[in-house]
Amino acid sequence: MRILIVEDDERLARGMEASMSAGGFAVDVVGSGEEALDVLAAETYNAAILDLGLPDMDGLEVLQTLRRSGDATPVLILTARDAVSDRIAGLDRGADDYLSKPFHPRELESRLRALIRRSQGTADPVLRVGDLSLDRSTRVVELRRSVLDLRRRELAVLETLMGRPGKVVTKQRLNSEVFNFADAVAPNALEVYVGRLRRKLMPDGPTIRTIRGLGYMLET
Repeated sequence: MRILIVEDDERLARGMEASMSAGGFAVDVVGSGEEALDVLAAETYNAAILDLGLPDMDGLEVLQTLRRSGDATPVLILTARDAVSDRIAGLDRGADDYLSKPFHPRELESRLRALIRRSQGTADPVLRVGDLSLDRSTRVVELRRSVLDLRRRELAVLETLMGRPGKVVTKQRLNSEVFNFADAVAPNALEVYVGRLRRKLMPDGPTIRTIRGLGYMLET
């Protein structure tokens, strides 16, 4: 899952980035409203964390511009403002959730996962394809009740494919959910992770099919 953090406090932003990356998210960070709108217009994210106190414009203005453009990216507002009126204003302008500073990193990640599940039309944190299951809260993958040892990016690839079982997921989509701007990505990096996953799913798990010229599909 790929997340955009819009936060001008560099220390806080880098702390969130480190914590969320360790939790399995691919994370990009920008520090202004203009940067956020430019990036969101060019890239696809599973969710965005938006601080209201940005240096160039109010976060509510960013949110309103985003929604008026038709962008439905789930947005979690992050702010030090405690007034109920500020919360109401954010939700009324299209925010999906609200978290006040200071906060615990685990609560932020939990809220993001729940927000993303709602946007995908499922409340169950566990993805299932045949005998394979992935708990998006604990990041535990089991095949026939045996836990699979997956690295972070292998897990990210599998989660994306399991979210669309029986459907083609393009290489571009997979790359966007697995890697962030700062990642030095080799041309065949995605193929390497898919190959590792195939070996770990054999012989009892679902098959990852290569759809030539398009991407991959997890067969049900």
